[in-house]
Order: sequence, then C-alpha cells, then structure tokens
Amino acid sequence: MEYKAPLRDMRFVLHELFDASAHCELLGNGLDRELIDGVLEEAARYTGGEIAPLNRNSDEEGVTLENGEVRTPQGFVEAYRQYVDNGWASMTGPTEYGGQGFPQLVACNFHEMLMGASLSFRIYSGLTEGAVLALYKHGSDELKNAYLEKLVSGSWSGTMCLTEPQAGTDLALLRTKAEPQADGSYKVSGSKIFISGGEHDMSENIVHLVLARLPDAPAGVKGISLLLVPKFIAKADGTPGERNALSCGAIEHKMGIKGAATCVMNFDGATGWVVGEPNQGLACMFTMMNDARFQVGLQGLGIAEQAYQGSLGYARERLQSRGLAGVQHPDKVADPIIVHPDVRRMLLTQKTLVEGSRMLAAYCARQLDLEHGHPEPSYRKAASKRAALLIPIVKAFFTDMGQEVASLGVQVYGGHGYIREWGMEQLMRDSRITQLYEGTNGIQALDYIRRKLLGDGGTELSALQAEFSEICDQQVDRPALHAMASKVQARIGEWRELSAEIIAATGRDPQEIGAVSVDFLQYSAYVLLAGLWLQAAARAQDALEQGVGDEAFYQAKLASADFYLRRVLPRASAHREAIQGGADCLMALPESDFAF
Repeated sequence: MEYKAPLRDMRFVLHELFDASAHCELLGNGLDRELIDGVLEEAARYTGGEIAPLNRNSDEEGVTLENGEVRTPQGFVEAYRQYVDNGWASMTGPTEYGGQGFPQLVACNFHEMLMGASLSFRIYSGLTEGAVLALYKHGSDELKNAYLEKLVSGSWSGTMCLTEPQAGTDLALLRTKAEPQADGSYKVSGSKIFISGGEHDMSENIVHLVLARLPDAPAGVKGISLLLVPKFIAKADGTPGERNALSCGAIEHKMGIKGAATCVMNFDGATGWVVGEPNQGLACMFTMMNDARFQVGLQGLGIAEQAYQGSLGYARERLQSRGLAGVQHPDKVADPIIVHPDVRRMLLTQKTLVEGSRMLAAYCARQLDLEHGHPEPSYRKAASKRAALLIPIVKAFFTDMGQEVASLGVQVYGGHGYIREWGMEQLMRDSRITQLYEGTNGIQALDYIRRKLLGDGGTELSALQAEFSEICDQQVDRPALHAMASKVQARIGEWRELSAEIIAATGRDPQEIGAVSVDFLQYSAYVLLAGLWLQAAARAQDALEQGVGDEAFYQAKLASADFYLRRVLPRASAHREAIQGGADCLMALPESDFAF
C-alpha cells in the first residue's frame, strides 16, 4: 500500500488555521512559510519513497533475537541512517546540543507522516525525542554533556523503561532497585517488560531511562527515582565505551507492529545515574510521558490517514453494482463503489475524523510549543495547563479513531480488506496497540476526569469551552455559517452543563469518576472537533469569498464540516445519555453473578 503525505491539508491547518509563521516568529526560531513548506515537501518524499515501501516487509519478516542481539527487518538500518544523516532525528532537539529547534506545530506533521508510512519504523525513534526532553529538563550538566548531543542527532536512541510484570499502570508496585555506589553512580537491578526499541541494530548506543527504587525510598509512587542506564557507557570522547550489565532477555510476539522490537530488558547491576532528584522520578518521567502520549496520538492519526487513503483509492476503482439513482458510469460494466451512499458514509466518516483530528493535533502542538517557548512566564503557565488538559484527549480519542478508521477501511475493501494481500488488515492490527501503551485509553479518561476536570474544579475546561464559544459568536451572524455556528454553540452549552453535572455527581459518589470517564472524554473530543470544523469552515468561506483560488478544496472543506456536524457529532448525544445513566447500573451486579 502506497502512502502519500496529505500536504495540502497540512498546509491548510498550519497556515490558514494556526498561522505557523506568526507562531514561529513569536517563538523566535527563524522559520518562515517557505522554509516550513520546503521541509514538509522533503519529508513527504522521504516517508513516501523510503519508509512506506518497508512497511509490508517489516510485518512479514518481523524482528529476530540471537545471542541477546536484535536484528530489525530488511531496510530499516539503511532507512534509519538516512533519518539521522538528513537531520530528521534532530528536528525538534535543543539547538545548544545540535538540534534544529523546530516547534511541535511543524514537526507533528512530519511525525504523522512517519506513523502513516510505517508505525514499526517510527517506534525506534519516537521515544528518543521524549528522552531528550526529559534529560534536557531534569538531567545534570554531566549527563547532558555526555549523552544529549548523541541522542539529539539520533546516532544514539532512547527508551522509557517503566512497566514490570506486576506493575503496569500501578507504578507503586515497582520492584527494580538502584543501589548507590561510592562514585555517585547506582547499580540497577530488575526486569522491565514491553520496552519498545529496548534492543536493536539501528543505533550505536541505546540509552534507557529506568524507573527504580533507592534503598531508603518511601513506599508507593513517592519513592520512585529516574535513572539513565546506557547500553554502552559513554567515554570521555563521546564514543560508546564499556558494555553495561543489561540485556534483552526476550522479544514479544505481537498482534501487530511486528517490525518493532518489544523487549524484556534485564538489568543485572547495570551502572546508571539519577536524573533529577532522588525519589522524584515520576515527576521527571511525566515530562517524557506527556510527549510520548502526544506522539502515540499521532500514531493513531497517521494510521487513520493511511487507511483513508487506501479506502478512497479502492472505492474509486472497485466496480460493483449500479448506483441507486441509476447508472453512473455507462462506459463500465458496473459503477465504482464510491457512488453508493453507504460507502460514502464510511469514507466521509474517515475523512472528517482524520482531518478534524489533524486540526486538534495542531492545536495541542501549539500549546506544547508555548509551554516551553513563549517569552512570557504567565503565557507559558497557561499553555502548560491547556496542553495538560488536551493530552489525554489526543492520546485516547486519536487512537480510538485510528482503530475505527482502519476498521472502516477493512469494510470498504470487503473481503479483500480481510486478507493480507491488500495491506488494510495490517493497519488494523498495527493500530490496536496504540489504545494500550503509554497508558490505556481508560487510564487517559481517568486522568482527564480526576487530574484535569476535578483537579481544578473545571476551571481550565471552562476556559477552553469559553474559547470555542467565542469562535461560534464570531461566525453565527454570517448567513453561510449561521446553522453550523448555532449547532456548535448549542453543544458547547450542553458540554458546560454536563461538566457541572459530573463534578456534582463525583462529589456524591467517587464511583462516578470511573463510570463517566470514557464517555466524557469521547463527548469532549467530538465537541472539540466540531469547534475546529467550524473554524475550518470559516476559513474556507473566507477563501471562497475572497476568490483566492483552489475553489474545489474549500468547497470540500465546507461539505466535510456539514457532514461532520450532521452525521458524526450526534454521537456525542449517546455519550451524554450514557454519562447520565450513572454508576449504579455498573456497580449493582455482584461480582459472583457476572457468570449468569
């Protein structure tokens, strides 16, 4: 299956919705529209021409483990070398360590391309950027000087080692130990599972960020430290030195992403150094986890875009039956299936979910940039709150969306979607993991309710709702957009009321937190996308009224916005009714009676 980056839509989101040039000027990174577009065009050539052709083979070949060494699928090593040599790895890295300092608003488009072209390939580099961020923000000067430049360049890669056989979501159960040494280092001992890229042959060193307990650590999550534990200890000249006492004990055999090495990592008294302060590891790790969760959201988006592209191409070519309104293509033995209303329903659902999610990804990326780069501290703080609110929505909704869009792709292909030859079933298998790792989507929903809504009594969510309500106010008096703006405004009002109901209900019964969490996150996402689709419609209407050209593109935006509001947004009502159903019906059945 080919992959072609959706450059036209990306440019619309970047320049017409979010004014990337003004954003870059505020951040002071020297990027302008011409440079941004040039970089993305080259990124499209690289991902479509070099990475996408590897995807099918990586699924067929998988990875192998021999004598503790992992061999990646054919072509991965060379493609990764290009990734490093051409500067893609250093795109977002800090400039003082050789990075290019690209904002997330721009870089997220390249990362989406990588996910769409081959999720397995992207996994090897994805966590490195999070490791860079965590080390840059929390590491000592000694550690930064020894490891950051190589991590930023991509010649060394990074991992995140949290999960243990008995400790997944509940990190209080961690058993990995770190014993202090006279020279200030630690000896790390324990096993970690499900470590993406824990061992491979693509980079010359792998730097693990490991959660462990010091001997005098308090119980629970307050006693967790973060340690940097490299495969090879860096020498003074910056080259890999002594092999550390760690190894890959096994690789997992998985449903999908078979080209990505998912490893059991054993630390047998491996040398490591504390990142940040002792017993403050979870706070440090959250720096990396927020980045990782945003990236996983992009994985869902990338796979969804690829699935939509495949579905659209197939629907245009596959001839089956005649249109319900009569023959549409008399020169052919049957009409292409894109003429059939149900196929159009599936394609438009794919299209509007993908494009709406791309807008939300950009909105979130902008907040991540402002959190770290706005010149005013008050604005950095505000952006941090907004990004924190959005991250669980992006991670959970995008990955659920990716699975749905891939499943719709299988349906559009019919029987051909279910067999390996056409590639759609691989996308569905590959996407499934995105709903699980970096915190399951149920955990993201709990985070959204407990830490984000209840954590401040709904203040930040109320500010977000007010922002989108103002967008509606700006468009409601325009004849072409009145109906859309009114519909979105009504949903935002409903969203406010529902938020207040949830705060009250959870105050009466803590079980309500878990009972409503998934539905409230989904509800919020659908309404957010509605607000963004209204913005897109407004920009499209502006362009049509100004006669800037590309009329078909802007008309398609208006038609897509209309479809989303009429055929997809109503899903929010079902989630609202489920929320109002309460926790009683979930908790009333005795555990012993589930078998009846």
